[in-house]
Formats: sequence, C-alpha cells, structure tokens
Amino acid sequence: MLPGMNEKQMRQMMRQMGINPVDIPATEVLIRTPEKELVIERPQVSKVNMMGQETWQVVGKAVERQRQPEINEEDIATVADQAGVSREQAAAAVRKHNGDLAAAILELQNR
Repeated sequence: MLPGMNEKQMRQMMRQMGINPVDIPATEVLIRTPEKELVIERPQVSKVNMMGQETWQVVGKAVERQRQPEINEEDIATVADQAGVSREQAAAAVRKHNGDLAAAILELQNR
C-alpha cells in the first residue's frame, strides 16, 4: 500500500492500469513437488489479471510433509503375485519402499 492512499483508491488505480485483483476464499493451498507437499492452511489468496496474464499470490504459513507415492491396485497385485504374499503384505511393502516394486518384491521374497 502506498502512503496516504486507502485501499479503495489503490484498487481504482489498479483497475485503471488494467490490473484486476480478486480475493479467493480458499481454506487450503497444496503445492506438490516430486518429493514433498507444501500445505498452506488458512491462506490469503489473490488472483490478479494484468493484461490477460493471471498471477496468483498466496500468503500464509506452509507446513511441509513427505509425499506418499500413488500406489495402484495393479502394482499391488504384481508384487503379491511375484512374491507369493497377500494383498495386504504387498501393499505394506510397496508403501514402505515408496512405490519401488522391485525393492518390495525382493524384501518379501527374502523373508
């Protein structure tokens, strides 16, 4: 905010420059990377459209957590079949090895 300018004046000036901010009533923002997830709870989110280009601004405190790999039924069935174990044992091994099917099979075969 510029000194001596209230929010209404600021928004009017931005509209004149072709900048259109919109507040988004978000409850959570999730950013996924290959290794982790960043979760921003109770964020302040604004979308700004400036000359056709959308920009998002997120303000809040991020909590980092490890990303769990997506494991599908076909992977679990493959591990169970190859290692000769139950579906539950196969699923646990696949999760333990972060989706690495070969490592899960080897561990289960060497038990």
